[in-house]
Order: sequence, then C-alpha cells, then structure tokens
Amino acid sequence: MNKGDLIDAIAASTGLSKADAGRAVDATTSAIAGELSGDGSVALVGFGTFSVSHRAARMGRNPATGEAIQIKASNVPKFKAGKGLKDACN
Repeated sequence: MNKGDLIDAIAASTGLSKADAGRAVDATTSAIAGELSGDGSVALVGFGTFSVSHRAARMGRNPATGEAIQIKASNVPKFKAGKGLKDACN
C-alpha cells in the first residue's frame, strides 16, 4: 500500500473526500515529524510509538575501496509496534 492507496482507504471508510483524506494524512505525518524533530515521541495506543534514537559516531568502510571512513553521529526515527498492531499481524 502506498500513500495514494492509504488516502483511498481512509476516504472510503470515513466518507471523506479524497482531498480531505489526503490533507488528513499529510497533517498526521507532519505532526509526527514535527514532534520527533523536537526530540519528542508520539504514542498511539494499540498501534505503536514513534520516537527518536541517537546513533553514535562510528567507523565504517567504503565498500568500493575498503577505505575506513568516519560516520557521523545522527538521530534516527524509531517505531515500536503496539500490542494491537502485533495481534493484527498474527
């Protein structure tokens, strides 16, 4: 399922127009990204939790040359599935 398919499914299940459903999806993803950019987290009970994890600087290798390179520290988004989502998958 891609973003367009998700918008179609939301529009069909809620009775919203596709344009309104698209704005709802965009608003949801923007709100989650905004919260994560401030080192916050978003918990959707039964679905899961979005959070930010810090990845430390480390040494890596260029696969083409084998040369050692320094990989910078970074913050990465993380998602932990909730019980409802896990149960729906099994």
